[in-house]
Amino acid sequence: MKKLKYALFTGCTAKQSTPEQYMSTLAVADKLGIELVELTEASCCGASHLQDYDDFLSLVLNARNIAYAEKHGLTMVTICNTCQLNTAMTKHRLDNDAELKAKVNEKLEEVGLVYKGTSDITHFLYAIIDDIGLDKIAKMVETPLSQFNIAPFYGCHNIRPSELQNETHKTTESAYRPTSLDDLIIACGGSNVDYEEKTKCCGFHAELQAPKTAAILAGKAIAGAMDGNADWMVTPCPLCHLKLDTQTAHASEAVGREVSLPVLHMQQMLGLALGCPQESLGLKHHLTKVNFV
Repeated sequence: MKKLKYALFTGCTAKQSTPEQYMSTLAVADKLGIELVELTEASCCGASHLQDYDDFLSLVLNARNIAYAEKHGLTMVTICNTCQLNTAMTKHRLDNDAELKAKVNEKLEEVGLVYKGTSDITHFLYAIIDDIGLDKIAKMVETPLSQFNIAPFYGCHNIRPSELQNETHKTTESAYRPTSLDDLIIACGGSNVDYEEKTKCCGFHAELQAPKTAAILAGKAIAGAMDGNADWMVTPCPLCHLKLDTQTAHASEAVGREVSLPVLHMQQMLGLALGCPQESLGLKHHLTKVNFV
């Protein structure tokens, strides 16, 4: 089988705030025989905040990042839900609006780049499911997670808007009843916990504008997983991870009960199942201690 090779867009968070996600991404890729070409020239996607302030600048910024993947002739893989949304949205808009694409390329010419629209964009979760397959993953599992009840937390930006994401990924997801993360948990040998809050917002992007609402959202998500008898949560988004892992005190106060669970990155869960050395997964970096392995 031809070795899989992608252009890796890390985004900001995995290199600064969640280094364990970056570590575990590399460890899992190595275990799966995936070659990742890191786009070291790429910059922030705008984090869904720049988009509100300067839409055109955000398009130029993301087109620039995609152009680096195009120079390698590779599919761009993201490891952040928000990066995935902003990058995929940019591609959709530019590929469907020749005039806008021309205006963006006028700016990119100033730095010697051009956006062509030749690189696909997908999240690492879907690259694994679509290009490797859950059946093969299940066969590669060395340490089945059969003793754990695992609560998936999808977050907003990987499943919504569903029209955009289903255009981007080969796997078709429902924004209301997604299955990808649940299916990966099962492939790793774990028991998936079904709970209402798994497709809700974690509150990260509302933190500055409405901190109480953000804390309630996080608290309800953790509480829902706890009430479903979860041993831990897992998410494909580092921003969701930050909110659910580091804000448990505020979340507990907001919902009027003590809420706290270990929250693993999707790559950490997969790495554990595939037998990656624990030190390569960065489990010690969590604020909510991961002490069950």
